[in-house]
Amino acid sequence: MGQLIKKDKEYQSWFLTLKKRIKEHQLKAFVSVNSELIRTYWGLGKDIVEQQADAKWGSGFFEELSKDLKDTFPNISGFSVTNLKYMKRVYLFYNQSNTKRHQAGADLENLIFQIPWRHQVEIVSKTNNISEAMFYMQKTLENNWSRSVLMNILATNLFEAQGKEISNFKTQLPDTQGDLAQEITKDPYNFGFLALTENYREKELEDALVDNITKFLLELGNGFAYVGRQVRLEIGEEEFFADLLFYHLKLRCFVVVELKTGKFKAEYVSKLGLYVSAINHQMRHENDAQTIGLLICKSKDDVVAQYTLESTTHPIGISEYQLSKVLSKEIESNLPSIKAIEDELKS
Repeated sequence: MGQLIKKDKEYQSWFLTLKKRIKEHQLKAFVSVNSELIRTYWGLGKDIVEQQADAKWGSGFFEELSKDLKDTFPNISGFSVTNLKYMKRVYLFYNQSNTKRHQAGADLENLIFQIPWRHQVEIVSKTNNISEAMFYMQKTLENNWSRSVLMNILATNLFEAQGKEISNFKTQLPDTQGDLAQEITKDPYNFGFLALTENYREKELEDALVDNITKFLLELGNGFAYVGRQVRLEIGEEEFFADLLFYHLKLRCFVVVELKTGKFKAEYVSKLGLYVSAINHQMRHENDAQTIGLLICKSKDDVVAQYTLESTTHPIGISEYQLSKVLSKEIESNLPSIKAIEDELKS
């Protein structure tokens, strides 16, 4: 009988609706519980600050408060000395006497009480001001970032880089798409997870990025899906190969990326524009938005880049990239190979 019910389409449809509703209720319950927990921590931090407790009762204050709270509330976790100090730190951080604190008002408090506590600790520990903290809190809620993802995002300094690239998105794309396209792009992109030798070529850079595609996608930002590399495009009687092709799930469009290991040149935009046009004609579905081009160079003259973009109708952005690990040829040649290390371990 059970198998017959499971095969019934009406039952399956009803069960999916039921499952969705229960999950929504679970999420609301989690958010509610989390909100009350943060309010408890916030209130404790406020009391500690207003009492000037650690100054009044000396260096052993946090240890004594931690012990008393644990003894009184043995079933409640979170009253460690370290966490109590974070409660004070979080409260002080968001009560800086600056204009931004007063401008944010209720919006800031609403954000604070929606973010999981360990996320909040990471944000306060890694950001410099309320504007930056609000940025990461909003992104956490929008993208449902886990703590580990948030930590990686904080390490890339997304706040400073996001939306800073030179582009013509706002003039060549519809308003909503243009704003979002600008928001999801960065300048510079940090490829510090790569280890390349000096005088590396574009193919080596491309190989390294594809080998580290998960980290590369994280650096590009939320919403990018990898499609392929050296994507073949037949145009007339000629064939061309686009370095990297992605699809952005929020923008609902292809994003073609060209990599250049040298300084930006105006002619790069013309070639990338050709690829954008070809993908629009050959790959873009009728429900897809217009294809976007992204040119990532080692360096650029911002004025030359801006003037070049004004001469094209293709939506294109131009960014730089940074590397933190570049090995000299001599160092690389003296490093043991993976096979040598494996052989040594086996011996």
